[in-house]
Amino acid sequence: MSERPTTAAGILGQVVFCGGANRAFGSLTADDARAHADELRAAVGWGPTARVAPVAQAWRELSLALDRSRAATVADLDPDLLAELAPRLWVTLPG
Repeated sequence: MSERPTTAAGILGQVVFCGGANRAFGSLTADDARAHADELRAAVGWGPTARVAPVAQAWRELSLALDRSRAATVADLDPDLLAELAPRLWVTLPG
């Protein structure tokens, strides 16, 4: 991640490592988001790794949003929702 994208297109084009490969955020499915949430949750422990828990939860929320909206991919979601979730997912830098 270099600079923080501020447009929906910029967020959707961010490359994330998911499912063993670098992929555009906008191409991810609910199953991808769920699997990534599970992977992150498995890494949560105590101390510094406890900071991963909110990121794992955000990925779970993304999978639920995809399911609720029956969106095929992240690109099909509402741009306002993407702008809200992206920093919590660490798809864009928080803050």
